[in-house]
Amino acid sequence: MRPTWDEIFMEQAHLMARRSTCLRRHVGAVLVRDNRAIASGYNGPPSGLPHCDERGGCLREQLGVPSGHRQEICRALHAEQNVILQLAITGLNGRDATLYVTHFPCFTCAKLLVQLGVRRIIYQLGYPDQFSADLLDEAGIQLFLMRDS
Repeated sequence: MRPTWDEIFMEQAHLMARRSTCLRRHVGAVLVRDNRAIASGYNGPPSGLPHCDERGGCLREQLGVPSGHRQEICRALHAEQNVILQLAITGLNGRDATLYVTHFPCFTCAKLLVQLGVRRIIYQLGYPDQFSADLLDEAGIQLFLMRDS
């Protein structure tokens, strides 16, 4: 059976997540406009810097920090942040685009996506951040939970 565009781009987001070196969560994202991917990203440290497994493990894990807390001490950029940075590097515009992301965005990424002008977010896995959901709803961004096919 022929896959839908949503299925194709979500599969690409999952493929990007496979590039992640995060020891806690593998997240991938693809930004799409007019059925064309314009940027993609995954969570990991800034380019050229060692990954957590090369530094002896995850600092947040070692400190017992629960998921969704103290993100400022994480070495990784989020997949959504890498998407936005890729747009900046290439000079492309993300306004009115759709973000396909494996996990629901955190509050920090939600603010960035609102500012970018993303119109829709399609995700598959949740994230413990009601503030993010409220902010995206307030900004009028359409949210769609995509079930596994």
